[in-house]
Amino acid sequence: MASEAAHRQGKFWEMHDLIFADQARLDEDRYLAYAGALGLDIEQFQADRQSREVRLKVLRDAEQALALGVTGTPAWFVNGKLLAGAIPLEAFQEAIDEALGRG
Repeated sequence: MASEAAHRQGKFWEMHDLIFADQARLDEDRYLAYAGALGLDIEQFQADRQSREVRLKVLRDAEQALALGVTGTPAWFVNGKLLAGAIPLEAFQEAIDEALGRG
């Protein structure tokens, strides 16, 4: 929800990167520190992060991921084929070749 709230101020990927850089230390203070470091309007960030609209967006995204068979990250789709986890480049090439009828 922190990334989605940051997105509303044009900083989704910046917040995403900060969160993923230190996943073991995520808490309220950390999210606020990240928002401050990104120059976000803290009041707006907090309001968005706690809003029903943002919560529903995140839940819809999670439900869609589960419906598609995604249970973790990273997850990629090549022509509808799910590639999950840290997979080698060769697996991508094989999926792309298959999608193009070359495999």
